[in-house]
Amino acid sequence: MSSIKISVVIPTYNRPLLLQKCLHALAAQKLQKNSYEIIVVSDGPDVETRRLMDSWVKKRPSLNIRFFMLSHKKGPAAARNYGWLNARGELVAFTDDDCVPERTWLNAYLKSYTSGEKVAFTGQTVVPISSRPTDHELNTLGLQFADFITANCCCPKEVLELVGGYDERFTMAWREDSDLQFKLLNEGIEIVKIDHAQVIHPVRKASWGISIKDQKKTMFNALLYKKYPWMYRKKIQPRPPLNYYIMIGGFAIMVVGLAVNSAIAALSGFLIWGVFTMWFIKKRLHLTRLSVQHVSEMIVTSLAIPFLSIFWQIYGAIKYRVLFV
Repeated sequence: MSSIKISVVIPTYNRPLLLQKCLHALAAQKLQKNSYEIIVVSDGPDVETRRLMDSWVKKRPSLNIRFFMLSHKKGPAAARNYGWLNARGELVAFTDDDCVPERTWLNAYLKSYTSGEKVAFTGQTVVPISSRPTDHELNTLGLQFADFITANCCCPKEVLELVGGYDERFTMAWREDSDLQFKLLNEGIEIVKIDHAQVIHPVRKASWGISIKDQKKTMFNALLYKKYPWMYRKKIQPRPPLNYYIMIGGFAIMVVGLAVNSAIAALSGFLIWGVFTMWFIKKRLHLTRLSVQHVSEMIVTSLAIPFLSIFWQIYGAIKYRVLFV
């Protein structure tokens, strides 16, 4: 009979330096080494991560650590499913490769759990940011206040089997955690907050204009809304992004006005688009870094975000066949 009480599942892909910090934190957990295991799942072929894991397995024989590699990229939801399905512990904890769990993280979950109990847990995720953060840092800070995130949660394996684990249609790191949360709530599974189950989630360095690239994730909002419309409106987005629609509408009126030589229409559209765009830029710059680089990034990306966000939202609505605005 296995002595493993809790399994940790970490999805990863081509981030060995970040993963190594996470592994060091897990190796230092205040638990007997034979009472927990670490399962790392690469979301596709990953030579550097395989080398790192081979080294860890060889140099730390007392640590229960296993490495799996998916045949091709499917997304973190699929990687997590592969991990928990191969877990030997009654409890399964999830964190990300860019996170650093505190030494008492797993202990906190184990002490809060009674064997056979149908329950789920979420811990406290701490996101350190600078005194004058960037927009990207503020967006990451939102993880600190989220109800339930896969960077720091824990479920009995039996409960994961009951709800079917993660929906692998969420092929990017977006909304798959909310989907699992809604599944649990839909099944009447209580989600208990364990504040002393703490994980540090540093803000990763981001490329200039990262917020433009991130808009593609919006398509998965449509999938989550299709599955749980009431919960989506209650916990994610109470109403459609009217400010985006107004900006796009104003821009369209301006273009049409210019096309038909209507100065009034063109000016009206320009004013609508300009006022709401300036408000959007000001909102994003509020309490954030006012360096030339960051201000220019906010201006440029704010011009593009409404159009890209709504494009991907419509794309998701068509793809998942749901009326989602």
